Amino acid sequence: MANPPFPVRLRVRYAETDQMGVVHHAVYPVWFEAARTELSRAVGLPYSQWEAEGALLMVTDLSCRFRKPARYDELVTVWVWVAELASRRVVFAYRVEGPDGTLLAEGETRHLLVDRHTGRPLAFSPAMREALRRQPPPDAS
Repeated sequence: MANPPFPVRLRVRYAETDQMGVVHHAVYPVWFEAARTELSRAVGLPYSQWEAEGALLMVTDLSCRFRKPARYDELVTVWVWVAELASRRVVFAYRVEGPDGTLLAEGETRHLLVDRHTGRPLAFSPAMREALRRQPPPDAS
C-alpha cells in the first residue's frame, strides 16, 4: 500500500550546514520528521491527536541514502508517503529533492504504535488507519 507522495518544502538554514555550506547528515532525519508531521496533519491526524488518544508513534528504524549534497539557502522538497501499513506498524518513505528536482537523498522510517503510558504496542484504530490511507487535499502542502 503506497499513497501518492506529499510535498513539504523547506529552506536550508545556515545552522543546518557545515563550514562548506553543505547540509549535515544529521539534519535529514529532522526533515523526515517535519514532513511526516505535516503529512499527518494534512490527512486530519495531527500528532496532538495521537497523544490525546494515548498513543505514540515510536521510531524503530531509520535509513537514509545520500545522493547529492543539499546546500545553504536552497529550497528543498521532502516528499513523504505511507509505504506500508500493518496492524501496529507503519513505514513512511521519503525523497528529498533540490530546487531543480535533483534527487538529494531518500530514506524511510519504520514506526510502532505504542501506548503512551505503558510503552506496549497498540493496534491502529479504524480512524487512524483510514487517515493514514487518505490522500491529502491538493492545497494542504
